[in-house]
Amino acid sequence: MDSIRVQGGIALQGKVCIQGSKNASLPVLAAALLVGERSFIRNCPRIADVYAMVSLLKSLGCRVQWHKTGIAVDSSRVRKGEMPREAVTGMRSSLCMLGALIGRCGEAVMEHPGGCVIGARPIDLHLSALEQMGVNFTERDGKLWAAADSLHGAVIRLPFPSVGATENVILAGVMAEGKTVLEGAALEPEVQALCHFLGCCGACIEGVASSRLVIHGGRRLCGTDYAVPADRIVAGTYLLGCIGTGGNIFLERAPAWEMEAVLLAARQMGGHVCAMGEGIYVQAPQRPLPVRLVTAPYPGFPTDLQSVAMAAETRGSGTSYIEETIFENRFRVVEDLEKMGAEIEMLDSCRAAVHGVSTLRGARVTAGELRGGAALVTAGLMAEGESFVYGIPYIYRGYENICRDYRELGARVTSV
Repeated sequence: MDSIRVQGGIALQGKVCIQGSKNASLPVLAAALLVGERSFIRNCPRIADVYAMVSLLKSLGCRVQWHKTGIAVDSSRVRKGEMPREAVTGMRSSLCMLGALIGRCGEAVMEHPGGCVIGARPIDLHLSALEQMGVNFTERDGKLWAAADSLHGAVIRLPFPSVGATENVILAGVMAEGKTVLEGAALEPEVQALCHFLGCCGACIEGVASSRLVIHGGRRLCGTDYAVPADRIVAGTYLLGCIGTGGNIFLERAPAWEMEAVLLAARQMGGHVCAMGEGIYVQAPQRPLPVRLVTAPYPGFPTDLQSVAMAAETRGSGTSYIEETIFENRFRVVEDLEKMGAEIEMLDSCRAAVHGVSTLRGARVTAGELRGGAALVTAGLMAEGESFVYGIPYIYRGYENICRDYRELGARVTSV
């Protein structure tokens, strides 16, 4: 199977249960490396990135078993800090293993991480923060070598609220001697999930959900049973998909409290949105109303949903303006949307005007990254006729089964 076939023109109806969070599962699995005992991580999504993280943990000596409700990780036998090349170059999130391995083994060796091509995404913030904690970095044979004779606490100020750098400081900080104070920490719910997991293991982290974290290191960690929260980006994808296609759906287990900026945008686009304890109900307008969206770190509108919002607005009733402030290559999806009849004007490298059209047409398009791929599937649902979306391994990195989920909402979409 190398493509997704979409028969468009059907308004979405019904309900779908939202999978566990990709961006929370990966750092939590990395944190299980620190425990040295068995932990059980519930609600991990069965996606390519999680499978890759499981393989990486196994290569480092962990015993990992999939169960019906989650993943058991026994990290008692970890003895080495070198990550296999194939696990790192294909998965950007492997970078969070840097802080975990240094904390557990005092060293780490890795290739420069890969993942989606959505921007430069330098790792300088990660390295600078860890250097302040006593880590020495060198480059040899095309690899990054990290070693810490004595990992210690520090006062660290991030110039940008990088999620990855925040997670690396937390992972190293809970194992360091003394107290680490992190100013300018990322506020994303996935960072909070990492802190909550470590707290269940016995770590002491103050200021969770704030930009100032105080991490008390050197405490003994023990295994725990932890449930990963639902994926706010997957929920947002289907919510915005409904706004674009029309209809009404219920997103079971969608974490509405983490999605205020997305719900606000959906309402501005004309959707009737009702958040409740069990999930989110959305009723779409006949056509999306025009909006102005600017991506920003949490709690702002997430860059991971910018492409899907753009796809939805291609059938808007006016002109929408979208500004990308996080990753400069998020607009790679524009060319493929234009193949489907979208009218998108690039104002500059980070701003686009989306002139809504009455009809999109089916086309053969190719995903160049994870969220752009989801946006193309969304556009296919909105289009008249048949579309084929290629490059689907990108999509499977973050969506457990996007075809199944959309079929549950009445769409005609299959992997072929």
